[in-house]
Amino acid sequence: MSDVPLTLRLRRRAELARTVRAFFAERGVLEVASPVTVDGVTDLHIESVALADGGFLRTSPEYAHKRLLAAGAGDLYELGPVFRGGERGRRHRPEFWMLEWYRLGWNAERLAEEVIDLVRTASDRRWRVRRTTWSELAFEAVGFDPLDADTERLAAALDDAPGDLDRNGLFDWLLAMRVQPALPDGQLTVVHRFPASQAALARLSADDARTAERFEVFAGGLELANGYFELTDPDEQRERFEADNRARARHGLPAMPIDEALMRALEHGLPECSGVALGFERLLMAIHGLDDIADASGTPPP
Repeated sequence: MSDVPLTLRLRRRAELARTVRAFFAERGVLEVASPVTVDGVTDLHIESVALADGGFLRTSPEYAHKRLLAAGAGDLYELGPVFRGGERGRRHRPEFWMLEWYRLGWNAERLAEEVIDLVRTASDRRWRVRRTTWSELAFEAVGFDPLDADTERLAAALDDAPGDLDRNGLFDWLLAMRVQPALPDGQLTVVHRFPASQAALARLSADDARTAERFEVFAGGLELANGYFELTDPDEQRERFEADNRARARHGLPAMPIDEALMRALEHGLPECSGVALGFERLLMAIHGLDDIADASGTPPP
């Protein structure tokens, strides 16, 4: 149950939605609306919500947006609901709003700066900003760069982590349990160059094969946004989807269908671009100093 009155929550949501739309209108970014029923995603860490008659509710509008980009739509954004199973808590809900947008010809660094501009436009708070890398923050937490360490060394440094984690799982645990809690309040932290094993749909860094052109933005310890300098190679993308399904099998999870409409769009030609997904309720939490996502929701009491 939210501690914030429903009328106040609704006003805050409406005000932020107006601000977002004005922000992108001023910059010439087109608002779009894409389907909420999709083929699902292969990502090991995302649980798609299945529909009774086949298909899934979208976890993100990303694949539809890339089809629009490949068709020549240009810079675009969407604000609307997405759905993820198994996510419930102070910072997670199975249904929430996502703001996702794409900029043609931009790299990850430039798009991350636009995320900062949006947060500052939407908030009266005076945010400090730190721009850093995943390796730098990890070094501060454990005293060495985990990208240069094997699993045994990393596990020894994270001796309170679950014992069944592989190297990539330890990377996740390090960020969530050591790095994020130490990020200071009142600061936007932009973290670039995630491990290549966590590239997802980002391209690998041209100057360092250990890292990917993926970034995240945190408000204090709260993750706000996740962005990529987008992978455009259809063969590499298919390999990653297939690797996801192999990982799902190792964890006892069902294989997910590869979105062939997305693959056709990549084969047709996705223009060079960067994209980012930002949690709308989480932005409300950051703006208003809220600790529970329920206080940012527009849901009436039961």
